[in-house]
Amino acid sequence: MAEENQTQPTAPDSKILNQEEIDTLLGYGANTDADYGAQKTGVHAILNSSMVSYERLPMLEIVFDRLIRLMATSLRNFTQDNVEVSLDSIESMRFGEYIDSLTLPTLLNVFKAEEWDNYGLMSLDSSLIYSMVDVLLGGRRGTAAMRIEGRPYTTIELNIVKDMIQRILSDLSTAFDPITSVTFAFDRLETNPRFATISRLSNAVIVAHLRVDMEDRGGKIDLMIPYATLEPVRELLLQMFMGERFGRDTIWENHLMLQLWETEVEIQAVLKEKNICLSEISQWEVGSFVPLEITPHEQITVVCGDVPLFKGTMGRKSDQIVIKIDGKAEVDG
Repeated sequence: MAEENQTQPTAPDSKILNQEEIDTLLGYGANTDADYGAQKTGVHAILNSSMVSYERLPMLEIVFDRLIRLMATSLRNFTQDNVEVSLDSIESMRFGEYIDSLTLPTLLNVFKAEEWDNYGLMSLDSSLIYSMVDVLLGGRRGTAAMRIEGRPYTTIELNIVKDMIQRILSDLSTAFDPITSVTFAFDRLETNPRFATISRLSNAVIVAHLRVDMEDRGGKIDLMIPYATLEPVRELLLQMFMGERFGRDTIWENHLMLQLWETEVEIQAVLKEKNICLSEISQWEVGSFVPLEITPHEQITVVCGDVPLFKGTMGRKSDQIVIKIDGKAEVDG
């Protein structure tokens, strides 16, 4: 009786992942092309979060503390009203995340740090804009500012906001004065975040969330400065307190400087330098003369070691040979 070869169906290996499981693990899936700020999961989220770790800048917190005090005074003078400014938080994030977190409508001011040759961004929400316009144009106290959604800001509103922004930028420049001298200049106003892109979406930025209260009115201001903008003064912002010198001892520096002035050094006067063949030198004997081919009024060089210091003219005073210094020697290279 012939034996029939029957092949048993092989059970699928439970250790092998299908494509859907792989996409879930890596954090990809149906929303791969979603917005930049969409929440990620899996390995992609782990890698993404590991890159959002930035160093703390202690002196920048002091700068923002000075800023809110200066802003409170300048905005009181600007509005002739009781204005309180507070710092809600300071956080580090990516530029793309910050742009995605903006609540529209909002007004974006691009400003430039002239000495650092880079830009920053100031965001003002609609509540603050309408409140400021209401206060300056004689709105009654105790009533909330009227909002008209879905329309662009008028020229009068933009001019009022621009004047307020310039005062805030002036206060920000003053807040940086104890650390470094910098001028923050108004550049332009934008209502579309796409037109206010001043950095790559993946670049690190620091955001200070400020709140302005005028009794029952007010709003929020976000001050965003990229880390690239702060790079020229990064070492100063890393200080733990004002005037920190990172281990430098001024007493020792002054003592060393005073001692250097008392140090004796040996200098030499070089009359002439001449290239001579070794074969010619081997023929020298006692009493041989080396012609230098110089005149009495030709300049000579005063050197310290191998470093040329001065140019001068040789002469005689009483019984001593002297050199009259004519100027500094030029250092080659």
